[in-house]
Amino acid sequence: MTRSLASAAALAAVVLFLSSLPSAQETQNTDEAKRVRDATSVFGEIMGAEDKAIPQAILGKAEGIAIFPDTVKAGFIIGGTRGRGILSVRTATGWSAPAFMTLTGGSFGLQIGGQAADIILVINERRGLENLVRNQFKIGADASVAAGPVGRDAGAATDIQLRAQILSYSRARGLFAGVTINGSTIRQDVDANERFYGKRLDTRQIVFDEAAGTPDMVAPWLDALVRYTK
Repeated sequence: MTRSLASAAALAAVVLFLSSLPSAQETQNTDEAKRVRDATSVFGEIMGAEDKAIPQAILGKAEGIAIFPDTVKAGFIIGGTRGRGILSVRTATGWSAPAFMTLTGGSFGLQIGGQAADIILVINERRGLENLVRNQFKIGADASVAAGPVGRDAGAATDIQLRAQILSYSRARGLFAGVTINGSTIRQDVDANERFYGKRLDTRQIVFDEAAGTPDMVAPWLDALVRYTK
């Protein structure tokens, strides 16, 4: 009888544990999963407009790509910027799984109204990438950043753009162009990493150490990176 009770208790514990795990459907509906899907969509839509896309010559040399979909900028006298996105880096075996990041910034001036924009950062150099994966990174202070060129090739890029460690782009109201976002701050989102991957990981562990693995949900994002950065 005692053995039967012990077996029943063990079975109940296993059932309770399994029932507490999020289902695949629940995982797909999280805010973090939506971030990955939105970033993938933004990248595909922008690269689909070949005459105004990011030049292939730039993406082919990119060390990392970060996308912040639907970044909001709003203000009345005092303005502010807030966005949440993802970052993947090129490794010896391909592109890394995405790490979750936040982008915040502020400005002071005669601003009225609000605007949502998709922000894309193309990291050109390892040094800029190393700075970006730190806990806090200030655009324009911790690395050289320039508005990126658009079009079929990078022939029109200026010396400043070609020397920049990071090129920045923005799409708002259907328009896509290089944009200067100096003064904004990028931080790692460790809480989002934990919710998505099930363990507490910082940006470096995900993109450099590949400690997160590659969940099925990130496959479309990784496919897009491979497709557009050949």
